[in-house]
Amino acid sequence: MAAKKKKSNKLLITVMILLAVFLLAIYKIFGPNSGNNTQGEYLYIHTGSNYDKLKADLEQGGFVSDLFSFDLLARAAKLPDHVHPGKYKVSKGMSNFRLVRMLRGGRQTPVKLLINKIRTKRDFINLLSTNLEADSNTLHELISDPVYLAKFGLDTNTVMCAVIPNTYFFNWNTTADKAFRKIEENYVKFWDAAHKQSAQSHGLTPAKAVIVASIVDEETNINDDKPKIASVYLNRLQKGMKLQADPTVKFAVGDFTIRRISGSMLMNSSPYNTYMYTGLPPGPICTPSVSSIEAVLQAPKTTYLYFCAKEDFSGYSNFASSYDEQLKNAHAYQKALDERGIH
Repeated sequence: MAAKKKKSNKLLITVMILLAVFLLAIYKIFGPNSGNNTQGEYLYIHTGSNYDKLKADLEQGGFVSDLFSFDLLARAAKLPDHVHPGKYKVSKGMSNFRLVRMLRGGRQTPVKLLINKIRTKRDFINLLSTNLEADSNTLHELISDPVYLAKFGLDTNTVMCAVIPNTYFFNWNTTADKAFRKIEENYVKFWDAAHKQSAQSHGLTPAKAVIVASIVDEETNINDDKPKIASVYLNRLQKGMKLQADPTVKFAVGDFTIRRISGSMLMNSSPYNTYMYTGLPPGPICTPSVSSIEAVLQAPKTTYLYFCAKEDFSGYSNFASSYDEQLKNAHAYQKALDERGIH
């Protein structure tokens, strides 16, 4: 009887131990295991990384509290054979199960990239390479390659025409080629038949329309004035006059903080200096907003050949059809600048 009771107690203890082990295993699988994330909440897995590098990043970044239990489950789920590069959000309290499932399935967090006004190729390259894995040198080589750009009907001067300000979503490990193609696809989508027809009605190709819009965009932030300013430049182009656009001089000089254009700046021999050369510059001087592009496409028929900022510094412009009118407007504005000590 005692022997039977003793045997029963041993069985109970064994069952309890097995149950405890089972519950511990369940906890290790489904219980919280994310660490303090001392280096941020996002885990970045670079292209070419292996499982050993992944474990090292998890441990060094403080993404898991118990690497041993993570490793056991990861190996059981064959994660070492399915390491996907990308950007992964490790949430507070995330379990080994959720973490392994996310990593094995490559369920990365998309990068939301807002592209606004960009003035130079270098700024564009920096924006992409800072937010994506794409290498800056590779990006530079890509948008400097005339053979590559010719596939899209672009060249090294007009390449930035393809970058229309918008919100773009990328996987972090997107290559330089795929990143540019996605941006260019938005450019193609924008230039539908209606937009192309509007450009053609002004004697412009899509690229030329973007170049005009880039100048308009740099001239004003006032959307109401943009169509009229666009009409000035379109009228000048039609008459074969030099555009004489101050923003193109700033671009040529490489200083966008200039408030007043001086005589020495006008002597800059850059093809972007529209005081020296007739016609459009070879490429855009910024990535113009959609409103600026639409302003060019919807520019009214006017006789305006000149415009000048209003002397009240409201941001609006005075427009003129004759040089005499322009001189009066310019004099009033220059006087206002002098009174405010702006040089």
